[in-house]
Amino acid sequence: MSQVTYVSRRRNKRMKVTSTSTSEGAVNARWLRASGSGPSAMLDESSHHAPIIASSRHEPWSMAPGSLEAIKWAALVLMVFDHVNKYLFVERWSAVFDLGRIVMPMFGFVVAYNLARPNALAKGLHRRMIYRLTLAGLAATPVCVMLNSYLPNASAWWPLNILFTLLLVVTLTYLIDRGGTKRFLLALALFLVAGALVEYLWMGVLCCLGAWLFCRKASFSRLLLWILGTLSLTVINANTWALAALPIVLVAGRIPQRLSRQTWFFYGFYPAHLLLLLLIRLVWFRA
Repeated sequence: MSQVTYVSRRRNKRMKVTSTSTSEGAVNARWLRASGSGPSAMLDESSHHAPIIASSRHEPWSMAPGSLEAIKWAALVLMVFDHVNKYLFVERWSAVFDLGRIVMPMFGFVVAYNLARPNALAKGLHRRMIYRLTLAGLAATPVCVMLNSYLPNASAWWPLNILFTLLLVVTLTYLIDRGGTKRFLLALALFLVAGALVEYLWMGVLCCLGAWLFCRKASFSRLLLWILGTLSLTVINANTWALAALPIVLVAGRIPQRLSRQTWFFYGFYPAHLLLLLLIRLVWFRA
């Protein structure tokens, strides 16, 4: 074997090793980016709890600027009409009752969309929402109990108001996003037990979770799950009007609106408007 041939083979072998190392390094780099590891992720105290999901496979549903606020305002107006019909007129207006069935899926979508944001867990969104929903839900509870006492054939305290339904949804998505078998089993147990205590029961939770799955990745299969979850509300509503919320939020989400974000207003409005209805009931609807 000549010296030239030996040197050539040694050079080819070194090039092959270098190429393999570079390829492995690229693969490791892609895995670190996808899993949220690496130096930048280590600075985020919550990132290492998140499940490993490749960024290229995460395709969240997008909304036009201001459209989410428009949906919240529309749902708020419908909610007021629905509660006036419920607590002051004992659901005498059937058309208002039917429109009111759209409210819960609309608010559920708003919560689900925010929870589905790729950086929601890292920014502590779940914890902030749990804090706000707990405060507003507790503030509304005594008012709800008094209002429900005026309704025929209704329990005063059960189910817990809608804010606790949304609170359960946020808690479940938090546990699922953190990942791990134990947290998933805890979420399942919480769904089964707490779902029996909140407004719209398990069906309302399923509606919100379906929207959450769809917002995380807008695929046909997840849209179908969202539809089925919303359709399950028929058990509570005795009609299918809740399904009307889906085309409303999907179409409205494509129309830009010039609306500023009002965070605490919507949390505070819920107990405040119920208190106003209670005062009206006590003064003008004593019979």
